Amino acid sequence: MSLLTPDSGLLFWMIVSFGIVFVLLSKYGFPVIVKAIEERKAYIDNSLETARKANEQLANIQAEGEKILAEAKERQNAIMREAFDEKERILEEARQKAASEAHSQIEEATRRIREEKEKAIREVRAEITDLSIAIAEKVMKEKISRDDRQREIIDRLLDEVSFSKS
Repeated sequence: MSLLTPDSGLLFWMIVSFGIVFVLLSKYGFPVIVKAIEERKAYIDNSLETARKANEQLANIQAEGEKILAEAKERQNAIMREAFDEKERILEEARQKAASEAHSQIEEATRRIREEKEKAIREVRAEITDLSIAIAEKVMKEKISRDDRQREIIDRLLDEVSFSKS
């Protein structure tokens, strides 16, 4: 018997053994293997579908995120514009209030100055009247009575003198 040519009995038993193993494998082994391969294929297909859906959701989420970001920037710009407008309005109100306050203070100061001036003029007139009476008394060597009528005459004379100077 040579190594390259098998014996016919050996060949027969090899074919019978192969047939029995093939029948057993085809009845019990191949269905399990095919089922495992199909389950694996279904799992891979399912995973691919899940990955595709996840990518779509990610793209949707990214688009939604960009949309939300754009809206947020738009709202931020609107709020900034409103704040700027509000600032300008407040500044304008403050300017107007300051101008009004300054105007009222100027008017009040002018009124006070006028009152003080009139008061000073009255006091000066009273002093001049008193001095005029004192001078007239000394000049005439007689006492002139100091009643209200004489004061009125002196005030009128002072008014005439002050108008003639103007």
